[in-house]
Amino acid sequence: IPDGINFSLSGIPYWNTDTGGFFCGSASDPKYAELFMRWFQFSAFCPMFRVHGDATGDCVEPTKHDRPGKEMWQFPPETEKILIDYDNLRYHLLPYIYSVAWKVTSQNDTMMRGLVMDFRNDPKVYDIPDQYLFGPALMVNPVTQEGAQSRKVYLPAGTGWTDFWTGEAVPGGQTVEAAAPIQTLPLYVRAGSILPYGPKVQSSAEAADPLELRVYRGADGAFTLYEDEGDNYNYEKGVYATIPFKWHEKAGVLTIGARKGKFPGMLEKRTFRVVWVAPGHGAGLDSTQKADAEVVYNG
Repeated sequence: IPDGINFSLSGIPYWNTDTGGFFCGSASDPKYAELFMRWFQFSAFCPMFRVHGDATGDCVEPTKHDRPGKEMWQFPPETEKILIDYDNLRYHLLPYIYSVAWKVTSQNDTMMRGLVMDFRNDPKVYDIPDQYLFGPALMVNPVTQEGAQSRKVYLPAGTGWTDFWTGEAVPGGQTVEAAAPIQTLPLYVRAGSILPYGPKVQSSAEAADPLELRVYRGADGAFTLYEDEGDNYNYEKGVYATIPFKWHEKAGVLTIGARKGKFPGMLEKRTFRVVWVAPGHGAGLDSTQKADAEVVYNG
């Protein structure tokens, strides 16, 4: 985890691990299943996300050649469900991730952000090696202890935070004991964030419509949604579109701005489902919850 953070701090924005390990590991081994789940959760919040396994069964223990691969369905059902949940979460967040990737291209930004990049005025973040922002909104806190049910998380000062899973608002500048049973990677969202959260899909080729806009109140905020054809380099010639969002905390107003640009296959008309995140509402994996406002948008 510190390696990935340091790579990004060094100006290398795209980084990942061979999730699960290049060799060894049996899906039927409970200890390996736990390791794999925690590793998979962390990898879902890396710039690149992939599993790498030994389909041939090759291993440093050459007498063991009977292990299956590392596909999700190779694991016991209770493990498979957790893996599928995080795989789905990655797809739900694809509109956000792809927009942040555009910032990497257009603004020399980075996805995996050491906390000192955004909270340099808080000296308590200087020596935290295993928490980071994934894009501007999400703070990721991987779990690395076997059998953990919780982990300590420092919430940087100068802003408020919201528990991604529960919608509970938590003040910054304090250390909390975050719940972390095996199905939970502690995630916190910075106040003022506008998080585009897509529907459940099986492929990035499927349209992200309707698109949920999760608004995390407590500060002003802005986010630009970026979209293009997704399968070529035409964006280098300006073939893409952006839609700006702004949240004004004092006025309590979300502004959806005019779309700029266009590309073949672009949704000319779409639906934004606006959700004001609060405890029990607009939190977690569910993208079918009742919206607080629904906006039909034509650009």
